[in-house]
Amino acid sequence: MDNDHLIFDAGDVVLQSGRTFPAMKIAYKTWGTLNADRSNVIVYPTSFSAQHHDTQWLIREGGILDPTRHFVIIPNLFGNGLSSSPSNTPWPLTGDRYPDVTYHDAVRVQRRLLAEVFGVQRIKLVYGWSMGAMQAYHWGSLFGDAVERIAVVCGSARCAPHNAVFIDGVRAALTADPAWQDGVFHGRPVRGFRAMGRIYASMAMSQAFYRDELWRGIGFSSLEDFLVRNWEANFSRRDPSDLLAQLWTWQQGDISACERFGGDLPAALRAISARVLLMPGDHDLYFRVEDNRRELAHLRHGELRPIPSVWGHRAGNPVQNPADAEFIRAAVHSLLGD
Repeated sequence: MDNDHLIFDAGDVVLQSGRTFPAMKIAYKTWGTLNADRSNVIVYPTSFSAQHHDTQWLIREGGILDPTRHFVIIPNLFGNGLSSSPSNTPWPLTGDRYPDVTYHDAVRVQRRLLAEVFGVQRIKLVYGWSMGAMQAYHWGSLFGDAVERIAVVCGSARCAPHNAVFIDGVRAALTADPAWQDGVFHGRPVRGFRAMGRIYASMAMSQAFYRDELWRGIGFSSLEDFLVRNWEANFSRRDPSDLLAQLWTWQQGDISACERFGGDLPAALRAISARVLLMPGDHDLYFRVEDNRRELAHLRHGELRPIPSVWGHRAGNPVQNPADAEFIRAAVHSLLGD
């Protein structure tokens, strides 16, 4: 495991569900220098199955997030194998006894990390892609005036019904493996990982990406080569129970699912005082432009700027796509006034 990170021990945390998560921990890493008045903080939460070393590529001088101008912190989302997760939580909180963590739970502990370790009470920007984007939305909704800006890249305020159906399919693929018995994995789900990778590949990239065979430009010799070495290999790096935990968090994502808003999504959106930059991928099959457009109607300070890209959901994490990276960089620097 990569040990280039620090750990924040939040102690015993009572979750939204009412259950207690004992000795809950966040793994985090920082870049740049916190200025004297602590006004240059960017929070960059991780996405599904990602750890900070998977997403830190965009933190560089002149990059999407510039550590020469800002203090950037990546808090690893619960369930990613570095922060508290099924894979590192001892019995009896294992398998289907693991205490499910909502985004509300996650960002509340992230807020404590910022306050208790760094004395930070105000955030200049919360930037996130995919599950990270959903966390950014929760930051804006929960903490009001403490968050100045959020950048929601290929994300939404609530997990859409079609998105939830996809998650059900991924979960079914993993738990159909014979290694899954009585709510616990009793071995490596080889068939489950392969099935999950194929299902994920069908949604993560757009129809145009496959039609135009864009996988050839990123080092793959055939479609099968792309599916095996990119998608089947990707999720098999992780513990399958961790993946299930994050799928649950994703599927339950909803900024209005709390006592304050009682499921009233428009009210939760209206309560956000931060400037909101919505950047869906115009070919994304998970988080649709239309979902963000409907959210925009209720935001006080919102801007919709779709990423024009056939890379689907991956337009929002353009490690291998300089054009999309530059589009995002320009939009984020404009939001920050850099």
